[in-house]
Amino acid sequence: MDKLNYATLEKVNYDGYILKDAPEKVLQFGEGNFLRAFVDYFFDVMNEKTGFNGKVVITQPIGGGMASVINEQEGLYTLFLRGSENGQKVNKKRVISTISRCLNPYENYESLMECASNKSLRFIVSNTTEAGITYDPSCQKDDAPPASFPAKLTAFLYRRYQNKLPGFIILSCELIDHNGDELRKCVHQYIDQWQLGSDFRLWVDSENIFCSTLVDRIVPGYPRNEVDAICEELGYKDNLIDTGEVFGFWVIEGPDSIKRELPFEKAGLPIIVVDDVTPYKQRKVRILNGAHTSFIMAAYLAGKDIVRDCMKDEVIHGFMNKTIYDEVIPTLDLPKDNLMQFASDVTERFANPFVDHQLLSISLNSTSKWKARCMPSLLEFAKRNNGALAKCLTFSFAAYIDFYHRGVEQGEHCLIAKRGDNTYEIHDDQWVLDFFYDHKDDDDAAITKAVVNNEKMWDNSLSSLEGFEDAVAGYLALIHEKGMYEAMKEIQK
Repeated sequence: MDKLNYATLEKVNYDGYILKDAPEKVLQFGEGNFLRAFVDYFFDVMNEKTGFNGKVVITQPIGGGMASVINEQEGLYTLFLRGSENGQKVNKKRVISTISRCLNPYENYESLMECASNKSLRFIVSNTTEAGITYDPSCQKDDAPPASFPAKLTAFLYRRYQNKLPGFIILSCELIDHNGDELRKCVHQYIDQWQLGSDFRLWVDSENIFCSTLVDRIVPGYPRNEVDAICEELGYKDNLIDTGEVFGFWVIEGPDSIKRELPFEKAGLPIIVVDDVTPYKQRKVRILNGAHTSFIMAAYLAGKDIVRDCMKDEVIHGFMNKTIYDEVIPTLDLPKDNLMQFASDVTERFANPFVDHQLLSISLNSTSKWKARCMPSLLEFAKRNNGALAKCLTFSFAAYIDFYHRGVEQGEHCLIAKRGDNTYEIHDDQWVLDFFYDHKDDDDAAITKAVVNNEKMWDNSLSSLEGFEDAVAGYLALIHEKGMYEAMKEIQK
């Protein structure tokens, strides 16, 4: 079977959109599944729909990367966007032709730096993981290349400045708050450390736009278990097949002028440019992530294993809906129709027939997740309702305690707990695991008191919420009296 490249596409009579030759307009730090199923897909559609006519040149952010595989396929790969739309199963296929090549700066650093002289280059995109945007003082100006992504970027910007060319629109896609701002701070630190001068610093700040962005698409990536059958159907060997969910949404924080240079709207893509990404970040964390964290531990103890099956269960799905629509959405400030549509999309995403999203995998580090994703909605609900408790969120906290309090044996960096005749592992920070193990013999009232009043877990936010401790203890007793499933049904009456 022939490997995917432009000649192979002609052989198999591929009739989809393909762009073979175009100037490189985008430099991308990162070649992983997410960027290829999200950013590169969007640029590919923009090329087709708007005549953007731009290629993406990729550079590996670390030594062990995929440059050779990408270049062997001339930057081409097949993307499948799969999921559910309007209740219908969807499986869309597209060959992505927006990538020109992939550079390995660890083998040829100058190949990256030469891109700084390209007058067509206007955009820089990155996704170097949450740990990627960090300042590493060990990085030196003459390193070839410097180890950290911000150091590489600083060196690249300095070469651009020396070439007396315009700066860039920089789109950070790492999953940290204020990613663009944090990246700029790191660049400033290297400017100071490397003594690159005030004129360069002024050029960085005046000629470049560092955009914080919010990205949203689940990307399962390479379909290892299906790849042989898929390639047989495609008629070619593709070592870069990528899969993502149908839903996608990109929020870019920056000036309106970005819209003129990136015609996303004209292409009909789900991308918006806003003054402040915060409300959209809050919407995603509280509705999408908050929904996950609020029901998955209860659902697991009620006998479910994957998210999709929960959406088919009237009681569990009903619990999630009451949490989102009655308790979370009323605490958010975006227009209600916007929030309602996002919540509706969440339900379809959770029901994705192509993704077996394990409840136990979502349960990892649930203590910090509950604090970040659910606690703000609980507190804001009380604030807006004269101190009233959000019933489902309060119950979800009781389910969290029950999930962890079943951990009566210590494993290797985990607690071993029981669901019926089976065991499961609880993974969290070691101090959290130690805390629950130390309280394994507490009764309902004692464990509730200990957890609610643990300031290291929640500051003092939960202990100061009137009536919360008693309500949680009551729900914990209800769970132990009727079982988790019947208790979830009971509180929805």
